[in-house]
Amino acid sequence: MSRNASRPKISNDTAITKGDEKLVLVFQGGGALGSYQGGAFEALAHHGARPDWVSGISIGAINCALIAGNPPGERVAAMRDFWSEVSSNTVFGPAWPGNFAHAAFNEASAASSVLYGVPGFFKPRFPPTYLVPDGVPGDVGFYDTGPLRRTLERLIDFDRLNNGETRVSLGAVNVETGNFRYFDSNDTRIGPEHVMASGALPPGFPPIEIDGHWYWDGGLVSNTPLQYVLDRDHQHDMCIFQVDLFSARGPVPKTIFDVGEREKDIRFSSRTRLNTDMMKEQRELKRALHRLLRKLPPELESDADARRLLEASNDASITIVHLIYRRSATGGDSKDYEFSRASIEERWADGFADAMETLDNPRFIDRDVPPHSVEVFDLSDG
Repeated sequence: MSRNASRPKISNDTAITKGDEKLVLVFQGGGALGSYQGGAFEALAHHGARPDWVSGISIGAINCALIAGNPPGERVAAMRDFWSEVSSNTVFGPAWPGNFAHAAFNEASAASSVLYGVPGFFKPRFPPTYLVPDGVPGDVGFYDTGPLRRTLERLIDFDRLNNGETRVSLGAVNVETGNFRYFDSNDTRIGPEHVMASGALPPGFPPIEIDGHWYWDGGLVSNTPLQYVLDRDHQHDMCIFQVDLFSARGPVPKTIFDVGEREKDIRFSSRTRLNTDMMKEQRELKRALHRLLRKLPPELESDADARRLLEASNDASITIVHLIYRRSATGGDSKDYEFSRASIEERWADGFADAMETLDNPRFIDRDVPPHSVEVFDLSDG
């Protein structure tokens, strides 16, 4: 049972945003760990959250599409439907209590995902890719992600996603150029293929073709869209919830079995706290530049250099709220492809509890729009 299985009492009277802030959700990739984001969003929804912008990578892209592609009152249900389906292969839990039995159960569940696939998500390719020496790019993966397309088409209204109240930005990597690209509903009509491209992690999943180009999982280049969000909006005050699935902080491995998990956490983490400190300094400099340019005499306002600097400056205020999934004592390096119902529900409950802890914290409730460009909250106990 999750340490957070007993949920706190829900309060609906907390204002998430202040003044004219835009509410933005930034979801990292992390496979089966993504149910943590579902729980975090459920807590936000209980507080009346209606995000203006969602941006995600890999499983974060799927969660974003589920949010934007459903009416506000049905978003949590759509996310629950998805996570219930992908965990339907193994609906029971460990047969005995204790960490050893739990860890062994998790490893067996992960092995099941490898051997048999995950319902509504992916299945082993037949014939296997390695028996087809000269296939097309769309077949170059150990698994067939056709089930995911059908799941997305069933659970997501793509007309709503593209024409609704929520902007959507999904990151992927061009296989040929190695360049990172965001598919943004502000300038691109998002379909199932864009969501799938963001989560096409090789060698398990094949690349996805979009407009004659092939794309892999955005996590190969960057596993969080925070920088993209900050670079693309210089006008609006924003309250950004960054929900990460890998923590840069963690213990030094004590056994060889711990090494794989720690390596994966470091590789796919956003180094969130370090990066936001750097972003804070950059935004403060841009805001100072904005104030300075406003003091120029009228005869210099039309100067080409002044106009260029004004475009690069920024006077918006940013609040970044960190929610980071914490390492489980029974996790292991297979945690991101371990889809048992028990683990999915445990991570969902953890995300819910961590988000509620932040939303009910007086420091968050009583905050003001930051006067110095960027303020960072990391209020959960992890």
